[in-house]
Amino acid sequence: MTDVLLIGFAGLAILVALIAIRMPIAYAMILVGGIGISLLNGPAIFLNQLKTLGYGQFSIYDLSVVPMFVLMGALAARAGLSQALFRAANAWLGWLRGGTAMAAIGACAAFGSVCGSSLATALTMGKVALPELKRYRYNGALATGTLAAGGVLGILIPPSVVLVIYAVLVEANIVTMFAAALIPGLLAVLFFLLTIAAYVAIRPEAGPKGDPVDRREFLEATLGLVPVLLIFLMVIGGIYAGLYNPTPAAAIGVFLVWVYGLVRGRLDLQAQVQALLETARTTGMIYLILLGAELLKIFMSRAGVPQALAEALATSGLPPMTIMILLLLALIVLGCLMDSLSMILLVIPFFWPVLVEVNGGLYQMADGSGFGMSTEDLKVWFGIIALIVVELGLITPPVGMNVFVISALDPETPMRETFKGVMPFFFAELIRVALLLAFPAMTLWLPRVLGG
Repeated sequence: MTDVLLIGFAGLAILVALIAIRMPIAYAMILVGGIGISLLNGPAIFLNQLKTLGYGQFSIYDLSVVPMFVLMGALAARAGLSQALFRAANAWLGWLRGGTAMAAIGACAAFGSVCGSSLATALTMGKVALPELKRYRYNGALATGTLAAGGVLGILIPPSVVLVIYAVLVEANIVTMFAAALIPGLLAVLFFLLTIAAYVAIRPEAGPKGDPVDRREFLEATLGLVPVLLIFLMVIGGIYAGLYNPTPAAAIGVFLVWVYGLVRGRLDLQAQVQALLETARTTGMIYLILLGAELLKIFMSRAGVPQALAEALATSGLPPMTIMILLLLALIVLGCLMDSLSMILLVIPFFWPVLVEVNGGLYQMADGSGFGMSTEDLKVWFGIIALIVVELGLITPPVGMNVFVISALDPETPMRETFKGVMPFFFAELIRVALLLAFPAMTLWLPRVLGG
């Protein structure tokens, strides 16, 4: 092992240590990347990189969609969309055993299609649905576990900020990624509903039936879905139909949510200012992490760490699918330690070159096998599966961030009960991952159809 490669691995170890002691990941990556580049090429090269790197990163047109989608989510959280969604879902499903929990899943999925953030989905829907689940005397584990798991739907169902960042990292088409995410996202909703049905079939007392609603209330609640459907069709439908690309679509979404909030009387001046400030803080955090990730990528690339990892795994003799599963297991472990965006930015520069080489690069398997698909298809397939696995980190002990969010809303339920309640959904997610690994067409079919 060369001295340069040793410096790279030492930098990686230091980065992990800094994250472990709770240094913000953006600062950790900037620190390690900056010092690493300075050691390898001199401080002057590092300063020269800083002179142009920020502009080069943040002037990418595709990234302009990030603050728009963040603002749409911030406005939606304050505009009363979550209440309308849960009311409609509960009118349809609440009369079933476990129906209120199923309604929470449906509302989380619908809100995620407007919000695009897992934590925001969990927090917003938790505030709305948790009192209803408590009113019907739902088991604490099922109630909080459902909401923690429902929050993860926000990361995959389009639009998704993390999906946009992944597309930028691997130079994939954002519209293609959004199309690829739709079927796996709907599959997650189906599996979560089936999980609740199985849970209450085994433990009927955990999820009592709700009160059926009369026809008038049912119609009023259902009509409350119309604005959400309109927003989804204008934003995601317009993207799929090729009417506009994601950035103007996000701008249309922001405008429609803003109008909805004004009509409902929920978006006064103070709420709008709060949404703008939240957007500025979140976008600034995302862009700072992006800058740190780029510096770290430059350092690691010059040290040869991704290349060495790709060579080691690709020449190991392991089957391509085994290598894929090993990388996904690593993502699950890392998901216990950091948030989803940070994880994607940190690991994709290491993992993606490995998959490219295994699929047909310089170190292709001796028997000529790969994943049996083009590099473009591999980007899409791996990206969707990776994001699902990143979702798992949000509900995996000991640091499932969604579990902490929901536990803060329900101090009466011990956190261990919430983790117990979320485990059935965790195993449902593992089944979904296995299906997508076994049948890539579930991810690739819709992008191919829409692409003609």
